[in-house]
Amino acid sequence: MHGDNKNGQVPLLPGSATPTQKLNGSKALRPTEVLPTGAPPQATPGESFISSFRSKFLNELHKVHLPSWALVTLGFIIVLLILSCCFCICRKFVFKKKKEKAGKEKSGKDSISMSTMREEDFTLHHKPDSQPQDKEEDPKEEVKLGKLLFSLDYNFTDSALVVGVIQAEDLAAMDMSGTSDPYVKLYLLPDKKKKFETKVHRKTLNPTFNEHFTFKVPYTELGGKTLVMTVYDFDRFSKHDAIGDVRVQMNKVDFSHVTEEWRALQKAEKEEQEKLGDICLSLRYVPTAGKLTVVILEAKNLKKMDVGGLSDPYVKIHLMQNGKRLKKKKTTIKKNTLNPYYNESFSFEVPSEQIQKVQVVVTVLDYDKIGKNDAIGKVLVGLNSSGTEQRHWADMLANPRRPIAQWHALKPEEEVDAEISKK
Repeated sequence: MHGDNKNGQVPLLPGSATPTQKLNGSKALRPTEVLPTGAPPQATPGESFISSFRSKFLNELHKVHLPSWALVTLGFIIVLLILSCCFCICRKFVFKKKKEKAGKEKSGKDSISMSTMREEDFTLHHKPDSQPQDKEEDPKEEVKLGKLLFSLDYNFTDSALVVGVIQAEDLAAMDMSGTSDPYVKLYLLPDKKKKFETKVHRKTLNPTFNEHFTFKVPYTELGGKTLVMTVYDFDRFSKHDAIGDVRVQMNKVDFSHVTEEWRALQKAEKEEQEKLGDICLSLRYVPTAGKLTVVILEAKNLKKMDVGGLSDPYVKIHLMQNGKRLKKKKTTIKKNTLNPYYNESFSFEVPSEQIQKVQVVVTVLDYDKIGKNDAIGKVLVGLNSSGTEQRHWADMLANPRRPIAQWHALKPEEEVDAEISKK
């Protein structure tokens, strides 16, 4: 053909591309155009750090030969850590908002309740209340307990206060029959060392006593004393009830002359049972020999009876029957102590048929050289005894020929005397 070239090549038409050009792209490059360099885009510093760390970690991991289960466990731990971190973040930001919202709602409710409460308080304070006025208009009637006539005189020669209990009127009825069995107990505060009692007057609300009692008190000390006169209702089988009392402060009395005065009884203050101390004694009875043995072992925490804060205690034992003293014995005196130790034994002849009818009265006294020896307290065992004293006596009878020791709390003298007189 006339259009063929010698080399067998087909002549190129103007504007057509060579096969190589077709392979490289549909658009031919001009000689003046230069291909742009294929440099990769530069990574950020954080991404480069992470990729380098990852590559180093993987290299180190390949060096360490770990079993497959260790790799799985490690991966599981990492996943748990990631989940826990996500949970903490959610809890911090999401739940915090919920709590704040709930707190605002609660504060709003509280403010509403407080405001309503204030309004209620305001209305209560300003609301005309008739109830307190009614109470003021109708005061509670005071219970009348009666009145007591007494006299006071001071003997400067003998340094003695003489108290006269003359009579009482319109006393409160304490018995079911509408009467009382009154008597008066009087003493000086604060020491209460010396106590006196009038005679008991049966079934009356207007007793006449006409009894006088003397307290040895220096005049310089009299101003700090208070005279207490308490009217009691005597009861043979139970504790005596206080009807009322009169209290007279000595620093308000004019002793230049004899004072005689009526005073209304006030509600008696409950007299606390003062602690007199404890005594330990042993009881032993031998029925075949008819012999009762009482051993006074020791005493402790006795009441202070002397000015120096101590006592000179000794113990007196009475064997009694039908209110009569059959035998009397006593221990030695222990000087200046509130915790004396005796360990002294005393025996009484009591036939077996009489042992259930006798009483043993143990009295602890404070020895005084000048005046009367004051009783600190008493204990009664045997007939008419009660409580621990009764159990002690029963244990002795249940265990013949065997000594039974026990501690007993001392009781006031008048209380034990009332037990002795029971029938």
